[in-house]
Amino acid sequence: MMVDKITPTDPRIQFKTAQLNGVTYSYIVAEPQGKAVDTIFLIHGWPDLAFGWRYQIPLLLSLNLRVVVPNMMGYSGTDAPDSPTYYTFKRSADDIATLASHLSLSSIILGGHDWGGAVVFRIALHYPSLISAIFTICTPFTPPRSTFVPATVLPNFKYQIHLASGDVEKHINSETKIREFLNGMYGGRTVSGKPMFSVGHGVHFENLDGIGPSPLLEKEEMDFYVKEYSRNGLHGPLNWYRTGKLNFEDEKGLVGFWEQGGKLEIPVLYVAGTKDAALPPKLGAGMGRFCTDLRKAEVPAGHWALWERPAEVNAVVEEWLRGVVLKGKPAKSAL
Repeated sequence: MMVDKITPTDPRIQFKTAQLNGVTYSYIVAEPQGKAVDTIFLIHGWPDLAFGWRYQIPLLLSLNLRVVVPNMMGYSGTDAPDSPTYYTFKRSADDIATLASHLSLSSIILGGHDWGGAVVFRIALHYPSLISAIFTICTPFTPPRSTFVPATVLPNFKYQIHLASGDVEKHINSETKIREFLNGMYGGRTVSGKPMFSVGHGVHFENLDGIGPSPLLEKEEMDFYVKEYSRNGLHGPLNWYRTGKLNFEDEKGLVGFWEQGGKLEIPVLYVAGTKDAALPPKLGAGMGRFCTDLRKAEVPAGHWALWERPAEVNAVVEEWLRGVVLKGKPAKSAL
């Protein structure tokens, strides 16, 4: 099934910038044809861009939603500071809340994927009055902890050790290498079928040179990704993997609420990818303890479910938005 998607030059979107807490953010804005019934912010993960939501933006516009999609810290036209302190959940929450204020919005819906899924939950923790509903693709909710436990204790997160080491940006430091890297991250393989990335190790540099094209992006889309990643390189995006202890320190004041049975009091949709090696569906098994209105779904896809199975993902999100979040608000039929 063909699914409508935006292109980098699509007339339905505008690329804008804003100064948020002393940092320049770039972001996409898409306005519906009629009056917007609400606004949704979409938060991408690693290694992605705002453009990663290309299959979802047309659907959301068809529901009369205004769509705002920031390039997160370190990506594309957004600043890429050297220090990991700029990449924490609290800093991200502050910046997204400031962007909402910049756009004169007092309430928003949030959607997130990968790191973006973790970010949207933290925005709701720090700014509960701002967020009316959340959906995440692949990323479950985990509450703040009273003791620091590095994510890398889990076998499916061992790759994060390599990503945080500084080794990756040293090896992938040219446009050619960035193209090979992104092709590999998005499913490209060598002629003999070897991957460039695995969750148990990280980046397999020995397979970079022979990596084939990604099956998930058209050439023009990959060209856009390579150009955007070549602006500042990989150090900024990889700083997200250097924030574990910083996030823990930021959230010490939030721990008590969750230990005493606190819950997210807004609608939450969690869509898992059956074949996601990094974020398998079992990670979301306990989410019901922390959400008063939780819906779960699963699509037969890996980590890039937004692109692998856009029709299935969109159908789940649309049903939830229509039936739960936008119920009673006027919306057009989907395209």
